[in-house]
Amino acid sequence: MTISKDFKFNFLSVDEKERYQKHLTLKEIGISGQLKLKNSSVLCIGAGGLGSSVLLYLAAAGVGKIGIVDNDQVEKSNLQRQIVHETDTVGNLKIDSARERIQRLNPNPQVVTFHERINPYNVLDIIKDFDVICDCSDNFGTRYLINDACVILNKPLVFGSVQGFEGQVSVFNLFQNSPNLRDLLPESPSKTSTPSCEEFGVIGVSTGLIGILQSNEIIKIILERGESLDGKFLIFNLLTMTIKKLNLKADRLNKTIKNLAQFDDFYNDTECSNNAIEIEKINAKEFEILYKKKPDKILLIDVRENEEFSNSCIEGSISIPLSNLDQKSNLEFIKQESLIKEVFTLCQLGKRSEKAAKLLSKFSIQSRSIEGGIEKLNKIYSTKI
Repeated sequence: MTISKDFKFNFLSVDEKERYQKHLTLKEIGISGQLKLKNSSVLCIGAGGLGSSVLLYLAAAGVGKIGIVDNDQVEKSNLQRQIVHETDTVGNLKIDSARERIQRLNPNPQVVTFHERINPYNVLDIIKDFDVICDCSDNFGTRYLINDACVILNKPLVFGSVQGFEGQVSVFNLFQNSPNLRDLLPESPSKTSTPSCEEFGVIGVSTGLIGILQSNEIIKIILERGESLDGKFLIFNLLTMTIKKLNLKADRLNKTIKNLAQFDDFYNDTECSNNAIEIEKINAKEFEILYKKKPDKILLIDVRENEEFSNSCIEGSISIPLSNLDQKSNLEFIKQESLIKEVFTLCQLGKRSEKAAKLLSKFSIQSRSIEGGIEKLNKIYSTKI
């Protein structure tokens, strides 16, 4: 467990004493416990149904730093369960909608937002500065990625998932000998055994309940009070009002994760992928000839992360990281440009650009991936195009 006991704050403001008065009267919390909450940081990955309850209750409880990771926009169909958002925020980024709602509820927490999809290239950097990680994602590929990153960085992970009237909660990687997600399911379930990328049915209150239970586990971890779900897997069925609690045992082999290399094909392994899609490719030399002839008729999309693009790029290219490519606004822009321009995708070596081309083809956008990536282009051009 990584929570620091060296408090940055050793006092509560007048506002905080009034706001958290019901906490201060609890012997399990009191002033010292409230200071632990104030000096703690929690990262919530996903600002949807689960994230809504988690974010609101952590903010209300006085957690000092709250991080939010999400790259999606608010849709009207979200409002049935994603209560951190409102009708007036439909169309807005979820991170912005959630941040504004938190600040209206409690202006004291520091809210840090990450407008990106969690992926193998950013996950370690994003989670490293937070005490507790809360998984509120909605697909198995992301859940396993978060789990492995938490093992690598020794971060406690509060897990939650919901489908229909049923939800699950657990705490992973809390202590050195604690189990993690791979002790429950060693490998991500196959695509044929999991829901498709289309949203499956869910009763709104189930996300609220599971999110509240996740918040409760986070608060107990920070306070170091009570019994957590470490080594336990809770299954709650709201339709039958039954609760099951399963025991989990840690396998030492699942604690030896050292890197995220197995997620190199992350974007192909998520539920929304379709490996049967064939894409068009073009080699660097052919692209060079084409680009020099009609650069104004080409939309060159660099799908590397922003930092990579800043270090080196091809003149005239635009940066849309693969992690953000499926955003509605980006897809609409590319689709509009594709009416008058040829679309090409580019990355460092050509792997991510292939995945980008596959993703675009699913949205009826024709594109070509540049083989060998920018490294091949750099061999052709001694300077930027």
